[in-house]
Amino acid sequence: MRTGRIAAIAAVVVGGMLGSWQLRADHAARSAAPPANQTIPVTAGVARAQDVPHYVEGLGTVLAINTVNVKTRVDGQIMRTFFTQGQDVLPNDPMFLIDPRPYQAALDQAKGNAAKDTAQLQGAERDLVRYGKLVGSGFQTRQSFEDQEATVAQLRAAVQADNAAIETAQLNLGYTMIRAPIGGRTGALLVDPGNYVQASTATPLVSITQIKPIYVSFTVPATNLNAIQRNQATHKLDVDAYGPNDEILLGKGALTFIDNHVNTSTGTIALEGTFANADERLWPGEFVTARLILSVRHNAITVPETAVMAGPNGDYIYIIRPNDTVQRRSVQVAVRQDGIAVISNGLATGEKVVVAGQYRLTNDVKVRLETTDTATTANRQAG
Repeated sequence: MRTGRIAAIAAVVVGGMLGSWQLRADHAARSAAPPANQTIPVTAGVARAQDVPHYVEGLGTVLAINTVNVKTRVDGQIMRTFFTQGQDVLPNDPMFLIDPRPYQAALDQAKGNAAKDTAQLQGAERDLVRYGKLVGSGFQTRQSFEDQEATVAQLRAAVQADNAAIETAQLNLGYTMIRAPIGGRTGALLVDPGNYVQASTATPLVSITQIKPIYVSFTVPATNLNAIQRNQATHKLDVDAYGPNDEILLGKGALTFIDNHVNTSTGTIALEGTFANADERLWPGEFVTARLILSVRHNAITVPETAVMAGPNGDYIYIIRPNDTVQRRSVQVAVRQDGIAVISNGLATGEKVVVAGQYRLTNDVKVRLETTDTATTANRQAG
């Protein structure tokens, strides 16, 4: 009898536990699955065909092609400047005027010496001709004739020295007008007008930086070297420079240099791209993200990256049918980049997909298309 009562009590306990578990399971199923005839708010997107670049990225630095420190080549006082700091200048534009008066005086003196020596040379040459005629008749000695030849030679050398002095004075006078050796953007004015400058000192007056065109130097993992060389052999490789957060395109250029060795300590290869920089958005010393475009996937099928879900059997997407019900479909993703996913298999151009609100969906559930903010709020409240 006692054994029978124990068995009966055990049966009641087990039955109660099974009933409680069934109630919880039913409640969970009702909570997970949407009620009948209820529509789930989602955000939709469309599969599109577009050209998608295949690229490698690296952190880069903007470098000026040429930077020149402008210095004086003669001593003197700066009389005038012809530019304002930060101004663009062209090659041979006037920049500084050094006091030219001492050098003009030196040029005038050199010309005067040359005129004097030239006159003396002309007289000596006439005397030499006369001496030559009189030597044969005995009215002049051979020694006098030879002495006159030496005088003529000395005066000719003096005239040559005078001409060299004139050229030097002309150069020095020309150096008093300091002109831009290259075109570019001027920096801060380092020596103000009125100061005395000397050619022997290393003090620059101003610097000029050429920023059009301009370089971007960057590195990428050396594992990409073979792909870079293979693609470069068939077509020109483009380089895009992006600003902060990789969102702002600052310029488009071309790959112009591949270093001749791999950095073994970092496992990277150094590259350089040249940019026209017509709008001057790239600035020397600026840090940028450089994207080297290796190839382009033409007419690739793409969807917003948020449309792709990861499951135990691989990636999948919810397709929205014309009757506003959804179908779960497995897809193959070739690459994810820049907020999009490239689908290599499982999707056709123009199909409508769910890009937000998927976590409450199952096959054949009816959906209601909302904006992103509305769908997100509705699903958060329902959860």
